[in-house]
Amino acid sequence: MTDQIGNLAMAGFALTGLALLLGAALRGWQGWLELKRLELSGGTRPSVAAGPGERIELADLKERIRKLESLAACIDL
Repeated sequence: MTDQIGNLAMAGFALTGLALLLGAALRGWQGWLELKRLELSGGTRPSVAAGPGERIELADLKERIRKLESLAACIDL
C-alpha cells in the first residue's frame, strides 16, 4: 500500500515538474515570437530610459570596444 502511495506521489511530482518546465518553455517561445514580430514590423524593443550614470557607463564601454577593435586591426593573425 505504501509503495502505491509513493509511486503516485512520485508521478505527481514528475507531472508537476513537467508542467512547470513546459510553462517556462512556452513563455520563452512566446517571447521569441514577439521579438521576431517586432523585427519584421521594423519596430524596436521598448527600453527603459537610462539615467546619467548608465549613459556614462555605456559611453565608457563603447570607448573600450573602439580601443580593442583598433588593437585587433593592428594584429595580423
